[in-house]
Amino acid sequence: MTATGTGGTGERAASGERVASGDRAASGVRATSRKQAPSRERAPSGGRAASGEQATSRERAPSGGRAPSGEQASSGERVADWLDGRLGLHSLGRRYLRKVFPDHWSFLLGEICLYSFVVLVLTGVYLTLFFHPSMNEVVYHGSYVPLNGIRMSEAYASTLDISFDVRGGLLIRQIHHWAALVFLAAMLTHMMRHFFTGSFRKPREVNWVFGWTLLLLGMFEGLFGYSLPDDLLSGTGLRFVNGALLATPVVGTYLSFFLFGGEFPGHDIVARFYALHVLLIPGIMAALVVAHLILVVYHKHTQFAGPGRTERNVVGTPFMPVYLAKAGGFFFLVFGVLALIAAVATVNPVWAYGPYRADQVSTGAQPDWYLGFAEGLVRVMPGWEITLWGHTLVLGVLVPVLVFPLLLVAIGVYPFVEAWITGDRREHHLLDRPRNRPVRTALGAAWISLYLILLAGGGNDIVATRFHLSINTVTWTVRISLLVVPVVVFVVTRRFCLGLQLRDRDLVAHGRATGVVRRLPHGEYVEVHRPLGPGELHTLTEHERRRLGPGPSDDRDLQPADPQSAVGGARVTARQDETQP
Repeated sequence: MTATGTGGTGERAASGERVASGDRAASGVRATSRKQAPSRERAPSGGRAASGEQATSRERAPSGGRAPSGEQASSGERVADWLDGRLGLHSLGRRYLRKVFPDHWSFLLGEICLYSFVVLVLTGVYLTLFFHPSMNEVVYHGSYVPLNGIRMSEAYASTLDISFDVRGGLLIRQIHHWAALVFLAAMLTHMMRHFFTGSFRKPREVNWVFGWTLLLLGMFEGLFGYSLPDDLLSGTGLRFVNGALLATPVVGTYLSFFLFGGEFPGHDIVARFYALHVLLIPGIMAALVVAHLILVVYHKHTQFAGPGRTERNVVGTPFMPVYLAKAGGFFFLVFGVLALIAAVATVNPVWAYGPYRADQVSTGAQPDWYLGFAEGLVRVMPGWEITLWGHTLVLGVLVPVLVFPLLLVAIGVYPFVEAWITGDRREHHLLDRPRNRPVRTALGAAWISLYLILLAGGGNDIVATRFHLSINTVTWTVRISLLVVPVVVFVVTRRFCLGLQLRDRDLVAHGRATGVVRRLPHGEYVEVHRPLGPGELHTLTEHERRRLGPGPSDDRDLQPADPQSAVGGARVTARQDETQP
């Protein structure tokens, strides 16, 4: 293909490749896959070459000189060319900045996770500048008068200073804590969206494991950060952790001494948690986030079925500039909402709890919501103990400690279990409607019900106090519900999904009822049904066509009432279409 016109700075050849403005060695000139006719030679005076003469490549002005058009390259262009010659940014940009992303509100859940993580990093860096991770005892003399003269650790004293003496410190603390809560809530909701729509299937199983690992690390990261202020509430949580370690057979005592650096509470736990909280775990999570996003780009984004959408393409808007502009605005929206919540809703007021003392326990102590189900396991478990070979096993703590990771592991390994049971080895890029996968949807709903029951069990004392009930009544209700409710939820959800499938098949076969009753010539009265449009018909029948494979279907229940409304009769024009590799 021939490049027309003079070789002005920043001009593009007809093939779409960018022409560098600076001088470049012959070996550094980037080759293209398109053929080019010889370009015109430049006259010595800088004027235009003869209209019929062409050279093999464009002439470039010497570094720092003028372009053939007589205009000097801007500094931005020179920097761009310098980077492109060494990093290949232009080729990467052309390939990836035009990536297509589909539009659906549920896809914003992943963005909320990412933006909350960014807010956590930014606010965490600020708090790190003023926090002292030490358990050395000091006597407090600060702005919070009720605690003046009280002996406390340096960690707790610095937390009070951040809250009352550092400019903006309390707001940043609040934003940091709320961002952590939203981050974990968004991650759990994001994973449930992937679960119910089946986007974890081949080839995205590894990315599912990455997301699951982020959720698991986020829980422990929240626990470590929650424990850093060394207040009475967080100290109660650490005593819970110490009890779980001690319940481990044979090595429980050694684990406790290793973690706390001696007898609980020791003098090293805050410094150790601080290193884990600000260095190790955030580094691992940042690496997993990058790997997660790379795999999203590599595998392409999943999309819901619809006209023009297949397993081999992606229909949506390009990353640059449409999606990038939306993402930038959404980031500031998330940041603004977090700041607003932090400004009006107090969370973790450590000054109200006081410093931690091993001989005290705060009333109504509850962990953050993402660890509430773990405490619920302990509270509803009977206080059983057995003795074997001279060792006492505290089953009331040991069993919950074993069940807690099993509930989380069940989420992590589910994609592999489903593929093994169903024998499905195909690649999937179109999402399922939850109603079309009744067993999977019922399992997810049962898991959520189990989680919520345990969360309520973790606050059985609060529930009993607020509703004026016996705590034994609440505890036994939770125990029974733990065994009965998930089974009931599974059965009801599955039947509900099957009912929705029947409703969809009826809509496809007969159309949508209009409420108009017509009398036929022989006297019969019938209700008039309006055939479905091509888009809605495609959405309702796509999963059946995928199951039956390519080719026409013989299932008459899937045929539309009006032959003119058959799937494929009309096609919705896609804004941009990107083919799968």
